[in-house]
Amino acid sequence: MLLAPLLITLLLASGVSVLVIRAFTSPLDSILKRIIADDISAAWLKYLKFAILVVGISAGVRIRELEKYAIPLRGGKEAGISDFGFERWVVELYRTAIETLQGIAWMLLVFFVFALIAYVIVRIAELKFGPTKDWPKS
Repeated sequence: MLLAPLLITLLLASGVSVLVIRAFTSPLDSILKRIIADDISAAWLKYLKFAILVVGISAGVRIRELEKYAIPLRGGKEAGISDFGFERWVVELYRTAIETLQGIAWMLLVFFVFALIAYVIVRIAELKFGPTKDWPKS
């Protein structure tokens, strides 16, 4: 009985994550190209897209919440999908979407904080050494 809500929340979390990836691909690409002035920025962008997908799905699909419907209740009554009325489905889908967005937002916040720090370091180095192509080789 756990399969239907699990699959539906998985699909919703995946869909929301893909929409976020589409919305943030261009800004992430610009940031990475500015900070990492090399071809490796494309690899980092792919990794970030993968991380957004994984974080979105793991945050949106709440297995512990869904397990309640697969394990019998203490009173001997079986819990199951029959407990999922229309209102319960709406709440679960809303929670899935919000939790997915919240998980991705935290991940992107951490990325942007570190990207800001890296940007400041790059700017200081550019002021000291000139554009990145003129930097001393190590």
